[in-house]
Amino acid sequence: MDTIANMLTSIRNAQAVRNPLVVVPFSKVKLRIAQILEQSGYLSSVERITKIVRKTEHPYLQLALKYNNGVGAISGMRQISKLSRHLYARASALKTIRSGFGIGVVSTSKGIMTNNEARKAGIGGELMFEIW
Repeated sequence: MDTIANMLTSIRNAQAVRNPLVVVPFSKVKLRIAQILEQSGYLSSVERITKIVRKTEHPYLQLALKYNNGVGAISGMRQISKLSRHLYARASALKTIRSGFGIGVVSTSKGIMTNNEARKAGIGGELMFEIW
C-alpha cells in the first residue's frame, strides 16, 4: 500500500468537500512533504498530534487546507512514481511544472525537496509527484 498516495488522496478528497482539516497517520516522509506543501503555499499549517485509540497513543499529522475565495489552493496533482514503477531523473532533466505555477517533489540523497531546489543543488532523484 502506498502511504504517500493515500495522503495525497485524502487531501484531494477533503478539498473536494471543502473540509478545513485533514488528519493522516504520521511518518517522517509525510511530515517533510507536508512542510514542503506548506512552504509552497498549498497548506495553511501542519501540526503533529496524538490520538488515543484503545488506550494507546498514535501519532498523526493534522493538515489545515488553504482556500482562496472558497476555491482550494490545490487545483491538481499527479503521482509520478508508484509502487509498480519508480522514475528517476538527473538534475539537468528536472523541468518546471506548469510554467512555474506548480511544484514537483523529488526524493534525493539529501532529503525530500522541490524540483527547483534539487535543480539548484545539482542533485537528481526519484520524482514523487507534481502539484499545481
